[in-house]
Amino acid sequence: MPEAWSREEVEATVTDYFDMLTRELRDEPYVKKDHNRRLQPLLNNRSAGAIEKKHQNISSILISEGQPYIRGYQPLGNYQSLLRDVVIERLPTETDLQLAAIESVSRNVTQLPMLADPLKILVPKPVVNQPPVKLYDRPAPRNAIRVRNYLEIEARNQSLGGAGEELILKFEHERLWKEGKR
Repeated sequence: MPEAWSREEVEATVTDYFDMLTRELRDEPYVKKDHNRRLQPLLNNRSAGAIEKKHQNISSILISEGQPYIRGYQPLGNYQSLLRDVVIERLPTETDLQLAAIESVSRNVTQLPMLADPLKILVPKPVVNQPPVKLYDRPAPRNAIRVRNYLEIEARNQSLGGAGEELILKFEHERLWKEGKR
């Protein structure tokens, strides 16, 4: 059985993850493999795969806390309690990460996705009577109270709704045009 990760290893891994997440939220490029390679010498002979799994564990913890996570690290449960403790301790002190998250969700949707054929957004009808796929077991919610700015959320929703309406209008225009109903 592999040796448990030390606090120093966990701290270094969380720091690395938070750096990548901050970059992702700001739409800045980064390469996960490069981060993994730079992290390996700081750890006690951990493989690239072990680091990947630890990053996936961090995603799982962040999801359970209602925080953004790196989509490329799909959540993986069954994590070390020390890892959860470090992530929870560090979240309030990561001001760059918090600012990047706020900026990310505060951006207005000003541009629709560029599609050569708007009809390609059409998806097949959902299959009924199938149980939902469980991606991971979600831990029970904590009894923490989160303060939400509902006016800010509503402003973002209106921006997204307006962009969605514009996309649907383009879609319907293209569909009717192709059907000869000008």
